[in-house]
Amino acid sequence: MAMYVSLLRFSDQGIRNVKDTIKRGEAATAEAEKMGMKITNAVWTMGAYDVVLSIEAPDDETMAAYAAKLGSLGNVKTETMRAFGQQEMEKILAKIK
Repeated sequence: MAMYVSLLRFSDQGIRNVKDTIKRGEAATAEAEKMGMKITNAVWTMGAYDVVLSIEAPDDETMAAYAAKLGSLGNVKTETMRAFGQQEMEKILAKIK
């Protein structure tokens, strides 16, 4: 499975309903599982982003669909990056000649 890091910011709607953030997080985790994904870590943060997710997904298309679904609910805006573990990075670097 591919790894991703997703940075979330509360929208105006999301911050107005911040008391529901744990419930929304649980629902988001359940939705990820329905889509064949796994949230491996979720943390609420201070600073530029409100939530950081570590996610495993079968492919970019599934991750993109999940991010679009989260955004369509109106509580968060997402910024998602593909992440590479050490073994994946070793394979990438081996291609540099």
